[in-house]
Amino acid sequence: MSRTDRLYALMQRLKDGHLHTAEDLAAALQVSVRTIYRDMETLAASGVPIEGERGRGYTARAAITLPPLNLTEPELEALHLGLAAIGAADMADLAQAARSLSAKIDAVLPEDAGAAAGSFGFATYPFREAAEGFRFMPAFRAAIRARQKLRVTLREGEPPQEVRPLHLDYWGRVWTCVVWNETARDFDTFRIDRVTALTPLPGLFVDEPGKSLADFRARGTGR
Repeated sequence: MSRTDRLYALMQRLKDGHLHTAEDLAAALQVSVRTIYRDMETLAASGVPIEGERGRGYTARAAITLPPLNLTEPELEALHLGLAAIGAADMADLAQAARSLSAKIDAVLPEDAGAAAGSFGFATYPFREAAEGFRFMPAFRAAIRARQKLRVTLREGEPPQEVRPLHLDYWGRVWTCVVWNETARDFDTFRIDRVTALTPLPGLFVDEPGKSLADFRARGTGR
């Protein structure tokens, strides 16, 4: 049983209102008692209303539960954007709810997604910092579609760079953009939330040998 399935199975058992010992849960799910303790900590940290303690048993208070959902990557990205926007807003109760929801999604994402991309939202990542990059997202998307050059500044006080935006990637918590950097005359990859200023340039570009997304991918890695 995968971790995702196990956490869901635990929630199903706990919400029946009865007290379940860690030993009984471990036997039912064929894992160690230590694994059950870790799972309980994960569920509690994710906002699941767990009651109980080690040595006594666990149960869950009544709460709204949803059936398992299969999300596409674009659907997950849309949820990510919405949570970040709410978390950056000046609404304390909704911001806290957004953090709780992102933590719950963190708890049930597949383990094999990798450390960097495996965590979904902003449970341990600053809302405002990540949300800052979303203001430039429409400009990046439009520039990639139109093949329009951009002038971007990545840090205050640094000179701007002219780039050809080639591709956006989503890494669970952050977005990155692959570009051909006209200033550095090389490929580059940077985080969208690190951009402090952006200006669309009048010049459009076409694929040239050594400067396309296919060329970047052929390298096998970016900077």
